[in-house]
Amino acid sequence: MTRRAVIAAARRTPVAPRGGGLKDLQADELAAPVFSKLLDDEGIEGGMVDHVLLGNALYAGGNPARMAALRAGLPPTVPAMTIDTQCCSGLDAIIQGARLIEAGAARCVIAGGAESYSRAPVRMHRPKAMGKEPVVYTRPAFAPPPFDDPDLSEAAARLAARLEIGREDQAVFAVHSHEKARAVKTSKKRVVCPGTDLVDDSFTRPLSIRAAMRAPVLYGDRETGLSAATIACEADGAAATLLLSEDFARERGIRGLNVFKTGSKGGDPADPALTPIELAKQLLKQTGFDVVDMNAIELHEAYAVQAMAAANVLNIPSKSLNPFGGGLARGHPIGASGAILMVQLHNHWQIQRQQGFREHYKAMGLIAAAGGLAAGIVVEA
Repeated sequence: MTRRAVIAAARRTPVAPRGGGLKDLQADELAAPVFSKLLDDEGIEGGMVDHVLLGNALYAGGNPARMAALRAGLPPTVPAMTIDTQCCSGLDAIIQGARLIEAGAARCVIAGGAESYSRAPVRMHRPKAMGKEPVVYTRPAFAPPPFDDPDLSEAAARLAARLEIGREDQAVFAVHSHEKARAVKTSKKRVVCPGTDLVDDSFTRPLSIRAAMRAPVLYGDRETGLSAATIACEADGAAATLLLSEDFARERGIRGLNVFKTGSKGGDPADPALTPIELAKQLLKQTGFDVVDMNAIELHEAYAVQAMAAANVLNIPSKSLNPFGGGLARGHPIGASGAILMVQLHNHWQIQRQQGFREHYKAMGLIAAAGGLAAGIVVEA
């Protein structure tokens, strides 16, 4: 019999741009206080945790999940695994944690993601011949020949030109993301990391259309090009969820978001922004829900055009799309961004409950990744 997983608690750090308020902390140092707070929230002892799963994209080894678990005071007997599917990593960690519970292999899992752009290692290719110098590189290949493997920003610029999504439309979308984030800005669910005093996402700001349009075009042409206002900034941050089996949650009197359906999908590496669209259609068909049934849809905004393309095809209403603002308003800590989506949804559900919402709550999280990958999850309560 398949068990159900419940998101019993969800927490995150504030998100700060690269070189900002979290610049001195490694990825595991960002994740550790989040892990500790999750256990405190529900009165779970560290020894009750069956597994820790952490998404991370920039660290090239070292198992930050294990480092974070030990820093958080979990017993050394608790296993930990780091997952790298680039931008999907944090959400994929949560999906895999839910699947462990569904399979009966765990009752309690901590799953999320962490990233420090500021402290990530410098990457170098080892020389093939003795006496040659290592070659510095900024990113690995995401698809081998003969596949097209464009820079993600170049791919997004090509998508904007092909779909004729203009610079001003992108700017308007980015401004709305900041407006939503500022309207609900609260530190109630933030975890302050030791050694910092940052309590809120420091990139979120008043942004006007005029200011957004003044930002220089970084990729593409003047009509549909991408700017610093319409590309999520490189950032540091961590987020995680406490996943419990339904019976374990019931035993402890814990209510949460039920994980209803999860999915991962591959698509064209040259058009990674489009893969979540097909995944969303698949998840909706499997659940029998429609987009209009969703109380909230968290769709990661790595680029305004990427989120706009998906929202347009799926007909996502503005009021349910990223109700607390998206990645354009807070930044993109790669390995953590997918997990942040689920923290946002958990917060949204709790606020709805506090305001008297007693109907069937339904929500979805979606994210795209380099190489043509996507991850998605549908939750309900």
